[in-house]
Amino acid sequence: MLEAVRPTAVPAPSGPYSPGLKVGNLLFLAGQGPFNAEGERVGVTFKDQMRQTLDNLEAVANEAGTSLKNAVRIGGFLSTLNFFDEYNEVIADYMGDNLPARTTVPVALRGMDVEIDAVVLIPDTK
Repeated sequence: MLEAVRPTAVPAPSGPYSPGLKVGNLLFLAGQGPFNAEGERVGVTFKDQMRQTLDNLEAVANEAGTSLKNAVRIGGFLSTLNFFDEYNEVIADYMGDNLPARTTVPVALRGMDVEIDAVVLIPDTK
């Protein structure tokens, strides 16, 4: 069974997709960037953009009854690999001991320096 997750704490999708999609005990998080709920870009520094992006992913995960701390995979998209070290620092701070599988690639991004998607485990609450 598929269940869309659409929290109001993150920007509305810019296209025909859901911010999150629950499939069984997995949550697939669409790419999020450094934008607030009103769609305004947040963050002057790359690290500020990273934190807002991760906070957005966390908001979608929380709406689905889980946390980004349960991520099993993260996909990172950077405007340039010059940000790779800062990306690693913020991910390490945010994720703590949970080190999900990860891919990070440079891509052309519009209006931001980072976008992240993820697959998150939804713990069994029975």
